[in-house]
Amino acid sequence: MNVLFLDRDAHPYLRERLLSEGHSVDLATDISRTEALERVGNYDGLMIRSRFDIDREMLDAGGSRLRFVARWGVGTDHIDLDYAKEKGITVFNSPEGSKHTVAEHTVGMMLMLLNHLGRADRQVREGEWVRRGNVGSELQYLTVGLVGYGNMGQMTARRLSGFGCRVITHDKFRTDYGDDYAEAVSLEQLQREADVVSLHIFLEGNRYYANQAWFDAFRKPIYLINTARGLVVNTADLVRAMEADRVLGAALDVNEYEEQSFVQLSPDDLPEAFQYLRSSDRTVLTPHIAGWSVEAEEGHARTLYQKITESFPDL
Repeated sequence: MNVLFLDRDAHPYLRERLLSEGHSVDLATDISRTEALERVGNYDGLMIRSRFDIDREMLDAGGSRLRFVARWGVGTDHIDLDYAKEKGITVFNSPEGSKHTVAEHTVGMMLMLLNHLGRADRQVREGEWVRRGNVGSELQYLTVGLVGYGNMGQMTARRLSGFGCRVITHDKFRTDYGDDYAEAVSLEQLQREADVVSLHIFLEGNRYYANQAWFDAFRKPIYLINTARGLVVNTADLVRAMEADRVLGAALDVNEYEEQSFVQLSPDDLPEAFQYLRSSDRTVLTPHIAGWSVEAEEGHARTLYQKITESFPDL
């Protein structure tokens, strides 16, 4: 088969394995979208991260030859999945590749929030020695609610098992999914009982999932962690919930404005809600790195190689 790599930063494992088995791999990581549209019809598969939208135009440009799109990573919101299915084009992604590092990042953010580690670090650097004001809460006495129980949610639950906390989970797309690490519950029960809530859901069908009504439905004030997608959370509604002390703290690896943050605009030019998050001592913010680790990069490559070769043994 002939595969076109359209994105950089791909671990060499995938390319090297394909080449070693006699397949052809072309690297086109610097071409424009216009050039990509002219070329994709010559390939059986595309490897993409997030550089281009794989929309109807791009899929049509693949003509009758294009058989698959391999999305290096998790999110597929920039790929027209319905149209790909209609055209018989298989879309692969590789959440298995980063499930461990996302879980570890999630638990790390939890501990930062509960123990005020970010705030305390900044205070010490500024010459302040605040002990009583940074008294933490022990995770073992809390109930952690995981929204979404796929690869990331399951691995997070496994890591939490060592802390002795109760873990509950709600996943609207699954049935019979409770296990030794988390109890499956309704959303209403999760909102009654959770002290800490961690989001592990796709953006598709979940834009602004966490909105004002969602926050208001919680019986207790919560800590919120989001390592999923920025647009899953309505930032303005999160800020209102924090101002009302319905959310005690928020740890966000992703945010609604991240495609603008530090890229298209100066952070100072972003909306007021983002400025609140930047200035609050009750937030922990990281630049969409929960799924990035040395091990995860090779993990994505191995996952995609396995999925491609198992699904298309004839190519």
